[in-house]
Amino acid sequence: MNLRIFGWSYGVTVVSLVIAFLYGGWQALILCTILGILEISLSFDNAVVNATILERMSEFWQKIFLTIGIFIAVFGMRLVFPLVIVAVTAGLNPVESLTLALEQRPESDPTSYAALLDEAYPQIAAFGGMFLFMLFLDWMFTDRDVKWLQPIERFLSRIGQIERISIVLAVLALVLLAEFLAEDPAIVLLSGSLGLITYLGVQGLGQFFEQAGHAQMQEEAAADGSGGPTQLAKATGKAGFFLFLYLEVLDAAFSFDGVIGAFAITPDPIIIALGLGLIGAMFVRSLTVFLVRKGTLADYVYLEHGAHWAIGALAVILLVGIGYHVNEILTGLIGVAFIGAALLSSILRNRRLEAQGIDTHKTADELAAK
Repeated sequence: MNLRIFGWSYGVTVVSLVIAFLYGGWQALILCTILGILEISLSFDNAVVNATILERMSEFWQKIFLTIGIFIAVFGMRLVFPLVIVAVTAGLNPVESLTLALEQRPESDPTSYAALLDEAYPQIAAFGGMFLFMLFLDWMFTDRDVKWLQPIERFLSRIGQIERISIVLAVLALVLLAEFLAEDPAIVLLSGSLGLITYLGVQGLGQFFEQAGHAQMQEEAAADGSGGPTQLAKATGKAGFFLFLYLEVLDAAFSFDGVIGAFAITPDPIIIALGLGLIGAMFVRSLTVFLVRKGTLADYVYLEHGAHWAIGALAVILLVGIGYHVNEILTGLIGVAFIGAALLSSILRNRRLEAQGIDTHKTADELAAK
């Protein structure tokens, strides 16, 4: 792999493991390593989706996401967010929540940080699950020239012709899950509704400003006689800002399962911050940069499909988690399986096209009929 892209991740990994060893010896080092591997395995689909959105952003907003955005991902979602959740659900202030986390009480203790966070899981799962479920449905209901699992994706694209069908199905799923799985249906309905509203709000604003920015570029090009932009406009200004917000919320939704699952390995917030936050988040950043700079998504056209199927699986696991615990290793393996299968399918497709003398670097539209 390119050292320029992954160099920081390797460096941060070494530093994090050294800190873990100094903090808690060999046990802390092993736990930190396990958490890093867990987060990376859970985040392949996250990196693929990040790359697809990042390609639509201007270079300025790409840099903002890859610097400030990653800082938020590391310290916001992997460290601060669990503290806030515990503080809110347990009626504590932030200082008390942090103190409770550092006490490292065993999860069997109902007053422990890990137990309180686990108790809040239904609300977290409802919010994150609905956000990811909407993302999955909207993507699958859009008719695309290139289809991976053709019979299924063709069927879903036909259903998508029904206006607002994704919202209808998402709300129906939320109501049924709250009724049959939740101990407190009202809390789950509220959290799930907030997840749905967050998705619609951020997605809608991002699309609005992106379209407005593209229209402005066309007007400017027409005014100077250039005849219009020669390529798809990159999101700048407000459009770039809302795509940035969308990516941050998306990363938050992806991180829910990893953060909760980490407490099944250790309740120590320092080890979790090192393994999940520093090591995991940095590798997500590097994988995202690698996919964008190497044009991997264009070369392996089914990767985006595999990532969204993995998102759908993660959404279902989160929503089922409202009533039943699903092992985090299974969650990671499902994501890796979808990405791996999509990558293999892309490689086989490219070889088939090359054998036919067809340029695999042509656009998807040009190859759709092949």
